Amino acid sequence: MSSKIKIFNYSDLIIRRLYSCVQKAVPSAIKTLIWLFQWMIPLSLVVTLLDYSGFLVILAKWLNPVFNLIGLSGQSSLVFITAGLLNIYSAIAVIASLSLNMREITILAIMCLISHNLIIETIVQKKTGSSAIRMVAIRLGMSIFAGILFNWLLPISLENQLYHLSVSAHDLVFSDVMINWGIKTLKLLLKVTIFVFSLMIIQRLLEEFGILNWLSKIFKPFMRVLGLPEKSSFLWIVANVVGLMYGAAIMFDELKNGKVSKEECDLLNHHTAVSHSLLEDTLLFAAIGVPFLWIVIPRILLAIPIVWAARYFYLKKVGFQHT
Repeated sequence: MSSKIKIFNYSDLIIRRLYSCVQKAVPSAIKTLIWLFQWMIPLSLVVTLLDYSGFLVILAKWLNPVFNLIGLSGQSSLVFITAGLLNIYSAIAVIASLSLNMREITILAIMCLISHNLIIETIVQKKTGSSAIRMVAIRLGMSIFAGILFNWLLPISLENQLYHLSVSAHDLVFSDVMINWGIKTLKLLLKVTIFVFSLMIIQRLLEEFGILNWLSKIFKPFMRVLGLPEKSSFLWIVANVVGLMYGAAIMFDELKNGKVSKEECDLLNHHTAVSHSLLEDTLLFAAIGVPFLWIVIPRILLAIPIVWAARYFYLKKVGFQHT
């Protein structure tokens, strides 16, 4: 009888701890969702209207000389602009409306994976201790550099593989554009809501049961190679599994509770400026034929010197040291 009572008490304790984790996660999740939605909804509407008006096509023509230097056709710049203003889903939708070969798509993939959702993600990075101008400059600069590098490395044979499908927003009537925007926005908001609530609850559970400390120990050697503080290991995992926008709630929470400093978050932001969302966004490009490792490993490697340069800046300018 006593053993059954002990099992019951232990189960009751676990349930209470789980319930406590959910209770603690909800307020932070709601606060972050409100903050995200007030930026996401108007920005996506503005970009949709700019696409419908044809302005993005005009902007793409201005960028033609730059993209020709990278070995891309002028029309491909529209993919990069769309990714920068919105997300990878939107960029792939534009790819589907153009006649591009797999070599062009692979170059665009690495560029878009570095520079996508620039407005929202830069706001997140600024709120967690980084200079918005520096983050945008790093992402755009490394996108161009990666594009040039891929143009030099990728085999010419990939030009024989074509990808073509659909239509873009300016080919539709205005009412259809607004309906499509409304449906896509609702789906995105629902997805963001599920992700943010899930992540906040998972974070609390990991903390409650001591798993975060265990993860930090496992990733400790890897963080050192990347030039990142050991305490940022969990945030690094979050940023690379779900990205900066979905992981914003956890970043805000870790910073607010003093688990990482603004300087440590800034270092992480220098890494994630070049390499984040290694799972979902990368798989979207892999689904249309882009080699997975080609768009994962280069981003990690390109991020390493950026972080070490930032460490040198901190040590030289403000004497900040981190482990």
